[in-house]
Amino acid sequence: MLSRVAESLYWISRYVERTDGMLRMLKINYAASQDAVADFSWSPVIRIFCGPDPEGVDGIEFNSRAILQFMVTDKNNPNSIINIITQVRENARSVQDHITKDVWQCLNEYYHTVKDPRLKVMLKKDDPISVLDILIKQGTLFYGTTEVTMPRNECSSFMRIGKYLERSIQSVNILDIKFGSVDHNPDLLTNASYWKHLLLSIGGYELYLKTYRQGFEAENVLAQVVLNNEFPRSVIYSMNQLNKYFDRLKIDGHINPGDLAFLIGRLQSKVKYSSIKGLKQGDLHLFLAEIKFELYNIGNAFNQTCFSLS
Repeated sequence: MLSRVAESLYWISRYVERTDGMLRMLKINYAASQDAVADFSWSPVIRIFCGPDPEGVDGIEFNSRAILQFMVTDKNNPNSIINIITQVRENARSVQDHITKDVWQCLNEYYHTVKDPRLKVMLKKDDPISVLDILIKQGTLFYGTTEVTMPRNECSSFMRIGKYLERSIQSVNILDIKFGSVDHNPDLLTNASYWKHLLLSIGGYELYLKTYRQGFEAENVLAQVVLNNEFPRSVIYSMNQLNKYFDRLKIDGHINPGDLAFLIGRLQSKVKYSSIKGLKQGDLHLFLAEIKFELYNIGNAFNQTCFSLS
């Protein structure tokens, strides 16, 4: 397989995973903003998906509808849904021979859905939740179509590596931002709604209720999002899947492992054998920063090993 083809497949999956996480976070936070007594700040969401100092958000931090438009349909925001899905479609167009017709049609439909001018009008005047649900369903359709129609070859392995690398980075980012807010407002540590909204935004609410009976505690939330092997968005689950599909490519001779095998194995062990109970607040930020740093190193090494000739 050409390296440019592998790179396009990898980024298709990373970008779709990014939009899925963003849309779910926007949906839960918009619902929370409608119940908030004081002004609801969107700063944590902006930092997670747009970085610390993005352009175009001055004066709209507390304006929920303006933030949704900025994150979903603003073409001037390089991290908006519309711009990300445009890149997804361009990548998919260039590798149509390597994805099924159903996957191409699914991504093409996603693109035309988010480009529909009526979407922007609905975000301004109608219920934004309905708009976010439409787009979330498009992402879910992609996951299902890929699962059902794509052959289990190197193409699907590159796509799944992109998916789980992006997912693990998102989960760590969300934890770091959310626990960082606790530093500035210690009352959040015992705020059940705060942790409930975090779990809802990453699809972990129901599993948490079935696993922990004593209510919402920060330590238990951290344990689920980092170490729960049954939670599809946990860091350890994503690392296990990343290692699985990397090994598949390695065994089939599609890539030369180089330093990648060491980097993935080291981080997988670091997460697997970490002790959540032993982490104090300062140590927690260091722990999450180290995981994030190593995830970015894996992404960079993957780029150099597999896509350097693109």
